[in-house]
Amino acid sequence: MSLAQLHYTSASAGDDRVGARFTAVGGGIPTPVLTEAEKLLGYEPPAEAPYRPTNAELRSFPETFSFSALSDGSHLLSRTVALGGSGAGHFHAHAVHLPAGTRLPGDALPITAWRSPSWASTTPDGGTPDRISALPASAAFGQEALNDFAVSRSPWLATVFADLRRVSEKPSSAQLILVERQSADVARWIALAGAVLPPEHAQRLTFTTYTRRPAHSAHQVIGVLPDDAHELTDPGYRVHTCAGHAPESPVDDAWAETVARVWRSRAPELFRAAAALPGEPFAAGPLAFTALHAGITLGPNGRSAAADWAAQRPYALDEQQMHRLTTALTAPADDRTTSESASVAGLLAALEGRAPATTTAPLAALLVTEAVRRNDAALALPPRSAFADPAAVKELVDVLGPDLLAELTSEATESTGGATIGRHVQLLRIARLLDMDLTDQLPSVARHMARTLLAAPAPAGAPALLDLLDEQFDVRTALLGELDQLALGAPSAAEELLTRVALPFTGAQALPHLRMCAEAPRAKEQSSDRIMALHTVLRAAGFSPFAEPLVLRTAVGLIWGDATPTAGEARLLLGESGSDSHRTAGTWSQLVDAALHAPSDDEEAAELAHDLLRCFPQEIGTRVRGALQLLEFARDVRSGESAPGWPDRARALRGRAEPVEPTVLEHAYGALAHSLLAQDRPDTELYAFVHSDDADLIAAYGRAARRGDILARLRSDPAYVADCFTVWSAHPHAGRAWNETRAALLDEVLRPVVRGLSGSEVTAVEKAVEHAGSSRTAEAFRAWNRPGTFGRRLGNRLAARVRRS
Repeated sequence: MSLAQLHYTSASAGDDRVGARFTAVGGGIPTPVLTEAEKLLGYEPPAEAPYRPTNAELRSFPETFSFSALSDGSHLLSRTVALGGSGAGHFHAHAVHLPAGTRLPGDALPITAWRSPSWASTTPDGGTPDRISALPASAAFGQEALNDFAVSRSPWLATVFADLRRVSEKPSSAQLILVERQSADVARWIALAGAVLPPEHAQRLTFTTYTRRPAHSAHQVIGVLPDDAHELTDPGYRVHTCAGHAPESPVDDAWAETVARVWRSRAPELFRAAAALPGEPFAAGPLAFTALHAGITLGPNGRSAAADWAAQRPYALDEQQMHRLTTALTAPADDRTTSESASVAGLLAALEGRAPATTTAPLAALLVTEAVRRNDAALALPPRSAFADPAAVKELVDVLGPDLLAELTSEATESTGGATIGRHVQLLRIARLLDMDLTDQLPSVARHMARTLLAAPAPAGAPALLDLLDEQFDVRTALLGELDQLALGAPSAAEELLTRVALPFTGAQALPHLRMCAEAPRAKEQSSDRIMALHTVLRAAGFSPFAEPLVLRTAVGLIWGDATPTAGEARLLLGESGSDSHRTAGTWSQLVDAALHAPSDDEEAAELAHDLLRCFPQEIGTRVRGALQLLEFARDVRSGESAPGWPDRARALRGRAEPVEPTVLEHAYGALAHSLLAQDRPDTELYAFVHSDDADLIAAYGRAARRGDILARLRSDPAYVADCFTVWSAHPHAGRAWNETRAALLDEVLRPVVRGLSGSEVTAVEKAVEHAGSSRTAEAFRAWNRPGTFGRRLGNRLAARVRRS
């Protein structure tokens, strides 16, 4: 096969004329190709080039060696060099045209023609050059020379080859810019790439070793001098300044990392060996396997790739190859990763039944060691069959046992969240795998696991935990027992846990608290009556509160949580379960809270307080006792059972209950006030109340007088209006609190009511006032009811005079 040549120059030999032109064109080259080639064959000298370079200076100029793709699918392989003469910028380009689908003779890579003796720097005579049948390679790319260059560029190898792979796989994604001081070093980079890339990619890789205008270049790999690299900021450029500082960030590309290690080991023959193995282009596995087999040390990504590749085709490797691979994978290393351990686990699984235990045992030991020391809960553990020799298992126990037990029983793991459960599960499985006896440690381990589960009710290791409980009965028994005990103190957390993790309750364990926690969501959903829901939960326990009072504490915690039962609910709880059960369960305090925090108008609270004082005389403290007695006092006042001296009694109980709950005080004072507003009240109690000068008690009376039932009675009962007028007009000098309150009641409560009465109703009130008091009292009422300020003042003076008389 022969190729057409062409020559393009800026000046004829021996003259100083400028203007580039084709000086010799071989036959068969289409005109459009020449038009396109003209844009590729020019040359611009370096920025600091002298105007009249000497021959020595010309030899230092960069050489443009390019392999360019043309629009018709053909390619142009060219070399352009600078020429002397007056003025800078003279050059001569010599190129060969490769029609679409053709390659260099002998399928040689384009880069092999670098500095071939066939390249000319002058135009041949005749104008039509002969076709060329070979471009013999020079000695520039001897194997040792390339090895030396690769070693000299060690810091950049991985990063360059990672981007080279990206550019080769998707040419439109980016362009690779190599910044070197010599264009020959760019050519060496391309030679390294040619040895590494899959053949199809190596043949199609377009490049140029030098250009002043990288932005105008369409090549995949572009060489530039350091002076021309400062403006290469386009994100589509992958720039590698190999003449500067070494890159700092690591490369996450197993193929590129492995290529770099092979070059640093001066073993390029491994690229050809790896290419003969099955695998996709740029797959790291074949090369990594070949490198490990040759004794080259790889990083974790390379080892992972080799293990993955071997796991996919264990049938393709003989026993010696597999042994050497496992030896390399299990060699000591400080940089193992989770991904590598997972790859080793995959290889071990693939070898099961295909390789002898002598081969798999080192892999199994490595996995167990990594699982214990690297805290990788997701790592799959090897089967017991992977260990051939009991002595190897014992050796692992001696080495790993102390660390395993220390972590299993460490209290520090309780605060690390749901991931700890997966870790506990893994360590327990390792212990079982290694036949370790955990009888003494199991209670502590179960306690730690139970606390962790309740602290993180949605553990990430829940599926693994359920599998473990099916596998290890002793762990299940211990863990469920601990959870049942902890559920007594944290029922809501246990309930939430059981809604997310379906723990097994089969077997002979009673587990009353856990069973209640499991039943609670359904019970609360089915009934809005909390007492009914409580009954359902208690039935799930399988124990009566009389036989096992602690189930009552759990049940109450599940149904009410942080809320307080109503006074009515608390009375039912106390009546159904009895004081002894509540005393033992410690729920009596919640019943007390129900009484103390009930609304002020809840009369059940007073009844509950009476029951609590009777049932828990020893448990209730002094202050709480005073508060409950205030409620009980309200009950007695309402029922008429209270002993005389109501105001003094109320004030004395308040003193014992301080700081008293506002609702309790409002309840007790409100009951007293309501009783004093009744017509059949004891006059002695009213007198004592009026003269107590207790601002809170008298304010409660004022609020009670404004209640709807009082107002309704005033509008309908003339006798009650007369009674209130008589009381509220009396004792103007009893004290400031009473005087202000009674005046406000007369003006703000009674007067609007009387104004709304008909004439006959007002007359009936006057008669009732006169009947209850005297004619003077009736006259005082008429004066008070007379419109205007004067009438009110006169009525007040007359009323006061009547009371004094």
